[in-house]
Order: sequence, then structure tokens, then C-alpha cells
Amino acid sequence: MNIKILLNAVVEAGDLTDKQRNSLLVEMTDAVAALVLKDNYEQAETLSLAEANATSMLEVHQRFLRFLETRRNLDRELEALPNDEEIAERKREHGGLTRPELAVLLAYSKIDLYDALLASDVPEDPYLSAELERYFPSPLPERYGEQMRAHRLGRQIVATQVVNNVLHGGGTTFAFRLHEETGAPASQIARAYACAREIFEMRPLWGEIELLDNRCASSVQISLLLEGRRLVERASRWLLGNRPRQLDIASTVNHFRPGAMALYASITRLLAPEDAEPLARRADELREQGVPEDLATRVAALPIMFSALDIVTVADETELDVDRVAAVHFRLGSRLGLHWLRDQIVALPRDDRWRARARAALRDDLYAIHRVLTSEVLRSASEDTEPDELVDSWIEANPASARTLQTLGDIRSGQSYDLTTLPVAVREVRNMIGG
Repeated sequence: MNIKILLNAVVEAGDLTDKQRNSLLVEMTDAVAALVLKDNYEQAETLSLAEANATSMLEVHQRFLRFLETRRNLDRELEALPNDEEIAERKREHGGLTRPELAVLLAYSKIDLYDALLASDVPEDPYLSAELERYFPSPLPERYGEQMRAHRLGRQIVATQVVNNVLHGGGTTFAFRLHEETGAPASQIARAYACAREIFEMRPLWGEIELLDNRCASSVQISLLLEGRRLVERASRWLLGNRPRQLDIASTVNHFRPGAMALYASITRLLAPEDAEPLARRADELREQGVPEDLATRVAALPIMFSALDIVTVADETELDVDRVAAVHFRLGSRLGLHWLRDQIVALPRDDRWRARARAALRDDLYAIHRVLTSEVLRSASEDTEPDELVDSWIEANPASARTLQTLGDIRSGQSYDLTTLPVAVREVRNMIGG
């Protein structure tokens, strides 16, 4: 229908005859079918990822249902969705929402996000409005780009495309959770998502994973996609907290992407052996499961790639190249046990809203401290000092280092990692700032 609206406008303008229009519609049959099938594939993929996380996300899904009851007049009984008593029973049995229930939740999530984006300036965003051309099959964008931009449903098409992208790449409750955690409006969340996706070039990566259909187990594909989703979510949250409120997507991507790509290429060389070993082990596991070598290596590195945002920020502040900043960043994380501390924080339970937010706040604090410490180390010596020597000298000279290392050692030997011990560890690391 939207193609016909576009072509009818072209016909009315005298740039196309009825016969040419009909011929063009026939010519595009296969291209339109391919777009429809791709959309169906992505919808099924979104549901499969939601289903894989259904148990761990049950608390979030319950909060989202309550939100929809207030915001969208959701009737759980009418939609065959579980009430709070039934959800409590599923929690006790370590269950989650079923696939049909998740499909209903996804539909409501799309409606809510669509309305929010349509009421904002997102359809006019210079970067996101390019989704209009992605929507139409070739050769329409090449031949009728000007008329396409004047499409009377152009805003609605852009909003729909952005909604599909955000929920496919970020998950059913992506916008809801990021608004809960940051207070950012839907328009900024959509921009942050687009920035994160483009900075780390996730579209090509997702495309490679989808090409593994029938070449490896679907469970392996799901685990790969979820790894990318985690990076996009964490990067989106970082951008919302550390960049201007009115994110300019093009300039943000241009600022961070070159550094992120440089880090992709050099990360295994820059990591300390004890940090590189888990990455290599994970890549080996993926290769054994049928994942091509290059893709396995890149996916294994995704959890570490989040550091690219902090590394590029410090490189910009200190006017040093990304490789040098990254070498110091990773050496500092290894020497102070910050990578180990991060892993313990990430492993904390998030079975209710407040534990999840406490965990996220603690993790974000640690990342911010790591960034500041990296900057301080780099400013403390000449550029020709080797990163290992530079970090070791800085730690030795810092009066807070002995107490910090002792505290981390005590927590590690006690093997008690919870919201009483880990905040103490993060506070001790913070005490090294300015030392």
C-alpha cells in the first residue's frame, strides 16, 4: 500500500504512466517478498531471544505488564496474560512467560514506543529518517528519492522502522528498562540505540550470525545474538549517561567508531595474558560449535569491547592514540583486579528491580573510576614510557594502592561477593583517584 501511495503521487506528477507504474509493481514482486520474509524472520528471532531470557527477565516483564496496565489499559485476562499471582508461582518454579505471551508483550511494546516516537522529532532526525529509504525496495530509492521524502505517511514509516530496529536489536523491554534506569525519553533512547549499533557495526555482525542458519545449532546463534545485544544495551546506557542529552547520531558515531574498530583489531594483543585467556577459550568453544573462526573471535571479544567508549573518551582528553590508552587501561584493570571485580559485579543477582539497579549503578561506578584512573596514569609520565612500566610505577607511587590491593585480596580470599562486600571494594578503588 505504501508503495502504491508513492507511485500514485509520481503518476499524478506526470513522471510515470499507469502502464509504467503497473510494470514497476510487477518488477518489484520478488524484492517486496524478500523484505516481507526478512521482517517475519526478524520477528521470530526477536521472540526466540525473548524466550531464551524469559526466566531471568520475569521480574522485568511483570513490571512492564503493570506499566502497560496503567499506560495502555492492558487487560491481562483479555490478552491471556498471567496475573501477579500466576507470575509469583512461575518465579517459584523458575519459569517465565511463554512464547505466545511474549508475542503479546512485544506487540504492546511496539505500540507504546511507536506512539512515543511519532510524537517526537525522531522521524525528522537526519540520521534516522534514512530508514525511509531502507523501507522501500530497489529501484524506488534510487529513482524516486525526492518523492519518497514527501510521502504522506513518511513520519509513520520512519517511526515504525525505528521501533522494529530498536526492539529487534535491543529486546522487547529495551526502551522500558532504559527509561526506568536513566529517565531518558523514548526519542533519546532510540538515538542512543542507533549510535551503539553503528559504533560497533552490529548490523554486519548480526547478518553473519543469521547466515549460520542450519550450519550450527539455533541455541548457539541465540547466544551469539544475545552477546551483541548486551553490548548494545550497555553502550546505549553509557551514551545516555555520558553524552549530551540531544544526541547527534552522525557526529557521535564518527567520534567513537574509528576507535572501536581499532580496538577490535588489536584487543587480543593489548590484553594481559590472564584476561586474554578467557577470550581465547570462549572463541575456541564457539569454533567447536560450528562458528567460523573470525566471527568466533569477534563475538568472544564483545564483552570487552564496551571499554572502547571509555578508551576513546580518554584518548580524546589526553590527545593520545587509542592503542596506547587501551594498553594502559587494560594493564591497569589487570594489575588492580578491576576486571575480576567487574565480573563479580556482573554476576550479582538481579531478581528484582532494586537489586538490578544497585548492580547496574555499582558496575557503572567501577567503569567510571577505571576511566578516570586511566587518564591519571597517562598524564603522570612521558609518552615514551612503556604501558606496563607506567602502570606499575603509578601504582607503586599511589599511597592508596596498598590498602586497595589488600581489601580486594581479602574479599577474594573470603569468596563473599555480594552487595555488602563489592561496594567496599569499589570505594577502595575510588580512593586511588588523585593519589
